[in-house]
Amino acid sequence: MKPFIIIPTYNEQENIRALVQEILGVDARFHILIVDDNSPDGTGKVADELAEEFHRVHVLHRKSKMGLGTAYLAGFKYALEQGADYIFEMDADFSHNPRYLPQFLEAIQEADLVIGSRYIDGVRVEGWRFRRLLLSKLANMYASYIMVYPVWDFTSGFRCYRRAVFESIDLNRIHSDGYAFQIEMVYHVFKNGFRVKEIPIIFREREHGHSKISRKIVWEAIWTVLKLRAPLKVILLHLKDLLKE
Repeated sequence: MKPFIIIPTYNEQENIRALVQEILGVDARFHILIVDDNSPDGTGKVADELAEEFHRVHVLHRKSKMGLGTAYLAGFKYALEQGADYIFEMDADFSHNPRYLPQFLEAIQEADLVIGSRYIDGVRVEGWRFRRLLLSKLANMYASYIMVYPVWDFTSGFRCYRRAVFESIDLNRIHSDGYAFQIEMVYHVFKNGFRVKEIPIIFREREHGHSKISRKIVWEAIWTVLKLRAPLKVILLHLKDLLKE
């Protein structure tokens, strides 16, 4: 088994060393790929130091801040070239607790995409203002209503994919970013007939640095959902699966 964790970074110098050490402490089998967008705070330098210290840490340096979606796509391609069996998405700011990683590996044995869900069986978010929480919850309700897929948390960035998922998708045709990127990836997983499973996690607001959400990211997600709306044939197929459960 060769699991790869993709961690995009931009100004995460205060978090990245501690996060890498904690991940490797959970399970030494993990490979970690840091995709740094030329962070002005020196995150890239810290990443290089970690790669020298730990042979399972890898680094991709990009020339500028190019967006979350392209960072993940670059990371997916790198991990595939390195022979990864399972590929994770994970934030660099400790919003995603590494202690959940073994649960992802267990769940992926019966799925093709495992989503760390903030909203399955209740709301599990700590440190957000009510307005931010309401925006996130409404965005996921909107995506679920329009796309008719049985997912509680379309926009979660804590995920694990099987290699086969990426081998079935033309990654060069994906151009969305932020929330929209996460929604589009769920769309392709369902469209290609793969299995999705959600596991509950507690999401904690970052302790260091600043959130990178913007109005542009929100509007892109809204339009992406409309653009990707599932055709009637796919909707009926998944409604049939739900009725069987």
